[in-house]
Amino acid sequence: MNNKMLQKLVETTSLEYFKQPFKHKAYFNSRLRTTGGRYVLSTHHIEINPKQFSRFGKEALINIIKHELCHYHLHLSGKGYQHKDHDFKMLSNKVQAPRFCQPIQSYEERANYIYQCCKCKTTYLRIRKVNTDKMRCGKCGSKLKLKMYL
Repeated sequence: MNNKMLQKLVETTSLEYFKQPFKHKAYFNSRLRTTGGRYVLSTHHIEINPKQFSRFGKEALINIIKHELCHYHLHLSGKGYQHKDHDFKMLSNKVQAPRFCQPIQSYEERANYIYQCCKCKTTYLRIRKVNTDKMRCGKCGSKLKLKMYL
């Protein structure tokens, strides 16, 4: 799927689920890493993570588009467009737009550090490095040591 096909898909999804036209640009942004898509407030464009389509297919892509279109239509109509707003929650439920997309990588795949308790030998996976002077084992309260950097 290319940007032209994505634009057409967003326009048809907007008309089908929201009964309103999508008048701005939709395109793939390969720099997105932790999110499935993004509605840009300043330009009203929608950016989509291409990895979501390649990994999960068209159905997942449509769900992301519906979520971003909720932000789009509510923002343009002057209503609450943020996740915390009542208007956003109501519209999301109405069009069955999911709150989150499926993660591309699991936590285990993203983990960079393995810590181990010095006493009970419990291991902990972490994406970011932690301060072993402050962090303790959740089971026994003993010190942690860095076992491996992945």
